[in-house]
Amino acid sequence: MVACPECETALDVDTDLVEEGEVVSCPECGSDFEVVSADPLELSKVEEDYEEDEEEEEDEDEDDEY
Repeated sequence: MVACPECETALDVDTDLVEEGEVVSCPECGSDFEVVSADPLELSKVEEDYEEDEEEEEDEDEDDEY
């Protein structure tokens, strides 16, 4: 069991099933964390604009096709 780096709430993450690169969310504060290492479990906070950046890159790629 690992604690949320933001609010210290215990996160129920199954270390046998989680893989590097997955994103887990804290049910208490809503923060998202990327799994940096599965053994030992290490989390890194996902930046708030992380998803927006990916969407913008996809949109730019679509524009290039036309």
